[in-house]
Amino acid sequence: MRHAAVTPAGDRIRWIEHPGDGTGRPARVYLHGLGASSPVYWSATAAHPLLAGPRALLLDLLGFGISDRPAAFPYTMEAHADAVAAALEAAGVSGAQVVAHSMGGTVAVLLAARHPRLVSRLVLVDANLDALEPERGAGGSRGIAARTAEEFRTGDAETAAATGSEWWATMRLAGRDAVHRSAVDLVRGTTPSVREVLCGLPVPRTFLYPADDGPFPGADGLTAAGVAVVGLPGCGHNMMLDAPEEFARATAAALA
Repeated sequence: MRHAAVTPAGDRIRWIEHPGDGTGRPARVYLHGLGASSPVYWSATAAHPLLAGPRALLLDLLGFGISDRPAAFPYTMEAHADAVAAALEAAGVSGAQVVAHSMGGTVAVLLAARHPRLVSRLVLVDANLDALEPERGAGGSRGIAARTAEEFRTGDAETAAATGSEWWATMRLAGRDAVHRSAVDLVRGTTPSVREVLCGLPVPRTFLYPADDGPFPGADGLTAAGVAVVGLPGCGHNMMLDAPEEFARATAAALA
């Protein structure tokens, strides 16, 4: 396990690292979604024969997994991006290929925009690109953001699961305040939107989404901006877990 202090208070991001084969290919950075943990979600992907070889950092955002859970951290998407940037600087990583899921994709887009030296390519996995309306009883971040911080902080596993947090097994590894505040900011969105920021980035970009959900909203605009939009059949939001072989092939193609 590696770690780096990323705030003035010394709060640490931690990651599991595959050292790589020494061939000089760009490092790969894997970022998880809301309530998840990169070593849990990305270990099989990073070790897959189609993707193994380059140095790989399976990094947990502040508040999640094996990283610290500072109470004073704002848990905005921009703050997450800056904290990841500090960790990558400490790890000696630049020009990384970033593979990022869901909320991690939002963070990855902002990382590439705010710290362009650190990112050479993006593979976004069903990432959040637009603001949403919180909705009680909805799934994922919308349901979490619709609850008050106290409701979410004091709720038991069943209460949290009722918000759509079916990933409770990894949610238990996250700080409740970190999850709630991240969800609120994620749903609120940014100005300009993450979609607009993504369209303006100069690096190669691929957006993977579950094809069974139907056409991805706004795909034409992304394609017009040079973003490759690729649907994967037979999987849901957690496509790296639902269809690992198809996901590895699609990701390897995006990184080629």
